[in-house]
Amino acid sequence: MRSYGSARNKTTCGHIIIKRSRVLTSMLPYHTILYRRRNTIDDTITMTLFIAIAATLLASHQVHAFASPLTHGNRAMPKRTLCQAALSSLDNELSTWAASSNFGTIDKSVPAGSSGWASFRKVYVTDPPTNHNGKEVSFFVKSSSRSCKDMFYGEALGLQAMYACSGGDGADGDGDALRIPKVYHYGDYSDGRGSFLIMEYLNLSGRSDDRALGKAMARMHLSPPTKEAGNPNSSFGFEVDNTIGGTPQPNPWTKPNSGTKEWIEFFRDHRIGHQLNLAGDSYCSNLWEQDIAPRLHLLFQDLHDEKEIRPSLLHGDLWSGNIGSADGKPSIFDPAVYWGHHEAEWGMSWCTSFGPDFWDGYRSMILHDDGFEMRESLYELYHQLNHYNLFGEGYMSSMSWCAGFGSQFWEGYRSLIPQDEGFLDRKPLYDAYHQLNHYNLFGGGYIGSARSHLENLKRKLDAKTSN
Repeated sequence: MRSYGSARNKTTCGHIIIKRSRVLTSMLPYHTILYRRRNTIDDTITMTLFIAIAATLLASHQVHAFASPLTHGNRAMPKRTLCQAALSSLDNELSTWAASSNFGTIDKSVPAGSSGWASFRKVYVTDPPTNHNGKEVSFFVKSSSRSCKDMFYGEALGLQAMYACSGGDGADGDGDALRIPKVYHYGDYSDGRGSFLIMEYLNLSGRSDDRALGKAMARMHLSPPTKEAGNPNSSFGFEVDNTIGGTPQPNPWTKPNSGTKEWIEFFRDHRIGHQLNLAGDSYCSNLWEQDIAPRLHLLFQDLHDEKEIRPSLLHGDLWSGNIGSADGKPSIFDPAVYWGHHEAEWGMSWCTSFGPDFWDGYRSMILHDDGFEMRESLYELYHQLNHYNLFGEGYMSSMSWCAGFGSQFWEGYRSLIPQDEGFLDRKPLYDAYHQLNHYNLFGGGYIGSARSHLENLKRKLDAKTSN
């Protein structure tokens, strides 16, 4: 959960806002939710709600006691000026890139939504390249205040690897290929204020043919590690560390020609062990270190010799919000790519709604291995822990990620209803209602689910040991 200063400051902030603002109390007709669960919501959760609303009030200047405006010289710099400065930096970078790539000048740049970590734009140039169908290419641009190394470098290399392993733009005409956007450029702003990633803009629509998606995913998983795909030594890991959501994801290479033994060590140390270190939950850590990690190899007893695990390129963060279709083919995007066991791809299957058609397509190319159900909890555990590290205890974070709204949705919506000034300032208030409702519906959320997965793994290993 994100820190907002000392506990003393949090309490003071909440107290002053409640005492001094009639606006806040009118905004909380559902305040009894806070205590409905017999005081099971602790002070941290309560303060999270207060802080979210405090940010809203501060941004709209409802509470001036906490205002601390940024200054430029001896004058306060308005928030609008800061936004314009960031946008100006991006515009300059895009203009320079277009000219150096012989794409002419920037013809149009349109806002296309945002996530918790980046902003999106659709960009047109005056002399665009064409794709394999002879259609002019427009561009999807991601930008962030963080450095390219921290934010986009890993994503860019991941997209390039998926492009190489999936048939890219489908120029070969293979119906089993994923439609992956081509990466054109990535880097830091020249003024050091942020970074950006430029890729081909795909006219994305919803999932259409799950069987085709299953076969296309299998094709990517079966693609051999090569120099072109960024893995000349057939190792687990990836060229760079990247992020899964906003969480750092370490990807050190294992030894060349790695197999099952190296995969177990990689996943133990750089996936579950890494997430547990970030989570700081002693119950989970003790259960993992004492009862599960020492016996982890038992879950992979059937995967040796002719069934030895070999590196497959994984999307790494596959859920319904990252799946669509483009140009009549299935497409996946926003990856957290690395080379791993193909089964690890399904750690988010609880949030993908894969049905029989998908699995029929996938299993027509990659057969079901013995022990898959035994390993399922292990691969889901990684994502449960990551969600806990991203969103905190339960659901005290933005719920809008559940909707999976992408640039196409917001472009259509904003074509009819322009964004009102202050929308992003009010968003935490509206999120708070659903966050509290989800907590009341589902309780402890991600860490509770992670504990259940660990306990389930322990039971499975106990059963194998007793046999």
